[in-house]
Amino acid sequence: MSSPPLRETPLGGEHAALGATLTDFGGWNMPVRYASDLAEHRAVREAAGVFDVSHMGEILVSGRGAAAYLDHALAGRISSMAPGRAKYTMILAEDGGIVDDLIVYRLADDRFLVVANAGNREQVAAAMAERATGGVDVEDVSDSYALIALQGPAAAEILPLVAGVSALGELGALRNYAWTDALFRGSPLLVARTGYTGEDGFELMVGADEAVALWRAVLEAGAERGLVPAGLAARDSLRLEAGMPLYGSELSRDVVPAQAGLGRVIPADKTGFVGEAAKDPRPGARVLVGLTTEGRRAGRAGYPVLRGDAVVGAITSGALSPTLGRPIAMAYVDPDAASAPDLAIDVRGTRVPATPADLPFYRRSTR
Repeated sequence: MSSPPLRETPLGGEHAALGATLTDFGGWNMPVRYASDLAEHRAVREAAGVFDVSHMGEILVSGRGAAAYLDHALAGRISSMAPGRAKYTMILAEDGGIVDDLIVYRLADDRFLVVANAGNREQVAAAMAERATGGVDVEDVSDSYALIALQGPAAAEILPLVAGVSALGELGALRNYAWTDALFRGSPLLVARTGYTGEDGFELMVGADEAVALWRAVLEAGAERGLVPAGLAARDSLRLEAGMPLYGSELSRDVVPAQAGLGRVIPADKTGFVGEAAKDPRPGARVLVGLTTEGRRAGRAGYPVLRGDAVVGAITSGALSPTLGRPIAMAYVDPDAASAPDLAIDVRGTRVPATPADLPFYRRSTR
């Protein structure tokens, strides 16, 4: 039986025209790179990069009971958010396992936008619909919108120069995890100070029919300021340096938030929500740690973590860090090995000493 055709974002033709190398990413035909993984990574750290993230899922929640419903359906206390703010949170299974990690935007008192990972869009939409109560509407609006991420230290300089953007307001007043309304060629444009790279930047949500024009306008505005189009490879190495977990690597239904160092997404005094079991400790459960090694041989996903002759964990993500110039990795290890000085990674049969490291590996300087 043949596999279904890969889905295309509204920018599929743009990626092909730019000569991108494309791959299957969660059923979507997405750009891995346009020219060089390393050049794209460095551009985001030093100037700016633009990413197509239109494969992400967008779910609109509205109605008089929307805030209370989201408090029940999700891990965070969504009702405490003010309009104009965003929050990182999760949707959990009954046993506390992670169904997906999310960003929630409060658009108005009774209107919210939930952004889910592309590969989990259907599961998240179904779970949220199942948890909905009377007077609350849950609508998957993903196909109506495009999402473009402008990331890097020059992002705030570039965005006001994008032709067609108006009514943007003062970007300096837009805090991290906040959003504002703007216009692009007269159409609504949501501008959020969020991202997945560890740098300053913005995520721009626009109607799907305006995606190509906005993408081209961003590239043109940043052309003389070091901006480049960037693909999945750079996005992955950037988020790894920033210690940001990836669903399917660090996060899954077999993991509760506390194991990933994200217990803070659940308020200590919160009760009565789906997945409340995540608050109970799981004695002996492996925990997420950062690891660094010397040399050039990086641990990759699935490589065993050793302590003496015993396997005490496994790498979930690893790479040679372009910014730090050394191999870094995230791994789940037994709790008593989380800070052990005598760990090693089995790199294709070679034992490479590894040192526990605080996450994130990289933190941007204040600019």
